[in-house]
Amino acid sequence: MNKRAIRDAINLAKALLFSWLYLPHLFLYAFKCRLRNVLNADLDRRVEKLDIRIPKGLMLLYYLHNDAFFRNLFYHRVGPVWELLIGWWRPGDRYFVISKTTEIGAGAYFAHPFSSEINAKSIGKNFSCRHLTTLGNKRDGENEDRPTIGDNVTLGVNVTIVGGVTIGNNVTIGAGSVVVKDIPDNCVAVGSPCKPIKFIES
Repeated sequence: MNKRAIRDAINLAKALLFSWLYLPHLFLYAFKCRLRNVLNADLDRRVEKLDIRIPKGLMLLYYLHNDAFFRNLFYHRVGPVWELLIGWWRPGDRYFVISKTTEIGAGAYFAHPFSSEINAKSIGKNFSCRHLTTLGNKRDGENEDRPTIGDNVTLGVNVTIVGGVTIGNNVTIGAGSVVVKDIPDNCVAVGSPCKPIKFIES
């Protein structure tokens, strides 16, 4: 066993020791089929981050216990009522905010999204971002004036996307970019203001 595998095994043991904290979470996962399918897609994005191979149910428990950012996503998936009921004793990270009105497709991966705010109209499947991400409206209270993000979009560190712009499918946006205009499908875009610099064959 390498050091990472030992670390992962220890973290799994801790999660199992405190598994009683997550019985309501696991109940929802077990009995809500649609939720389970979406969470499985989210977990699939994290498989390569673990040096141990475990079933999806144990993997869910592992991340619920060891990753506060994942708890934010979980509570967003189950909705505000369930978050109110079961989220108070194991809350998510206070510096990572996902708007309750944002639709997020399956397979989302938030890589250490510290100090990030996700307030888009909708986000497609297989979305990923890093810390200091800001998605939001230009003016307070105008919820329709928010970004629409396509499928398979990756954002680098410190990316800001504001207003009613549309980010196409299969797009990578480089670190430090500020997006104020639409970005087409199948491209790499960077800069402030952000512009495509390379197109990728779909």
